[in-house]
Amino acid sequence: MADTTNPLKNLRVAIVEDEAMLALALEDMLLELGCTVAATADSLKSALKLAEKNGEFDIAVLDVNLKSERIDSAAEALVGYGVPVVFASGYGRDGVSDGLKSWPVISKPYTPQDLRNALLSALPKSGKSRS
Repeated sequence: MADTTNPLKNLRVAIVEDEAMLALALEDMLLELGCTVAATADSLKSALKLAEKNGEFDIAVLDVNLKSERIDSAAEALVGYGVPVVFASGYGRDGVSDGLKSWPVISKPYTPQDLRNALLSALPKSGKSRS
C-alpha cells in the first residue's frame, strides 16, 4: 500500500553527480525526503553502466555535465528503459538538450522542496506503478 502522507517514501533513486560534495548533499536531501539512494555514478561512463541496471532504481537525478561530458546519452538510455529522470544544472533549463527538456530540471543550488517537486513531477512519466 502506498504511503499517502509521503509519496516519495522508499523511492529508489540513482544519483549521477561528479562533484562529491554535491552528491553528498543530494543524498542527504533524498534521505530527508524518505527516499533510498539505490545507485551512484560520477562519470558518463559509469552513468551509462548504471543505465543498464534500470530495475535497481525507480528514478535518476542527473547532473547535466559530468567532468565536461554531457549526460545526454545516459539520460536517453534511462528514458528508453522507462526510467524517469530529473536534471540538476547550474544553467537551469537552458543546460538541458532540446530532446530532453520535457523532464524536470532543478537549478543549482536547489532546495529539498525543489528536489521533492521535481521528483513528483517526473514520476508520472514512467508509466510504472511502484509497490
